[in-house]
Amino acid sequence: MTRRSRLVLLVVGLVGFAAVLGIALAGVPPFGASTHPYRDLAVAGTFDHSTANAVASVNFDQRGFDTFGEETILFCAVVGVAALLRPVHRERRRKVSSGGVILESTSLLVYVLFPLTLVLGADVIAHGAITPGGGFQGGIILATGLHLLYVGGRYRLLRRLRPLEWFEQGEAAGVVLFGAIGLAGAAFGARLFSNVLPQGQLGDFVSSGTVPLFNVAVGMAVASSVVVLLAGFLDQSLAVRAAPGGPHDDKEDAA
Repeated sequence: MTRRSRLVLLVVGLVGFAAVLGIALAGVPPFGASTHPYRDLAVAGTFDHSTANAVASVNFDQRGFDTFGEETILFCAVVGVAALLRPVHRERRRKVSSGGVILESTSLLVYVLFPLTLVLGADVIAHGAITPGGGFQGGIILATGLHLLYVGGRYRLLRRLRPLEWFEQGEAAGVVLFGAIGLAGAAFGARLFSNVLPQGQLGDFVSSGTVPLFNVAVGMAVASSVVVLLAGFLDQSLAVRAAPGGPHDDKEDAA
């Protein structure tokens, strides 16, 4: 394709995008108006599916396909970062000890907060359909709680507690589970990502149909993705060093 053809294609695409965007903006209610169609539909959908957390209802019941796209973007971004951070032929790994001078107060605080943070993350995921929170927030809390060990100077213990192979598989499993739940809606004769399970009573722990399952899938994917992402950055910062003089084997030393 020539340069002129690419420019013509770009201009046509921009004009089409501007036209569609203009039509969409023309239909948006003016700022400060009393009419809010999206709000009215979202709240009604929340009550229809007995989902006490309206945000979770919007994310999974009303725009589940968009949420699946967001989760896939995170998955692809982490894969890309992991590929960029992998050791190349002129880098080698070195042994990493916990090392460093850590205040006793910091170590004590880490030992106290480590289990509490993990429990909090699991709780946020489990109750994401009935209270503020959900899979995204809970997944971040779980991954952050695990890396408190690094803050406490226990990097070697952190590496033992987070085998990357497991989290890489957990990341993929979360994405696959989310898509499978969405396909189940179509399999039961409804639309894609439709809430086809019994919704129960509003506010009950077991309610909201597929929303808790979506939260679990998202929590798996987000927690695993963040763990893999931080592992790559920590590895580059602490273990991977340039090896001047020629290529070296990329064998990982036992830490």
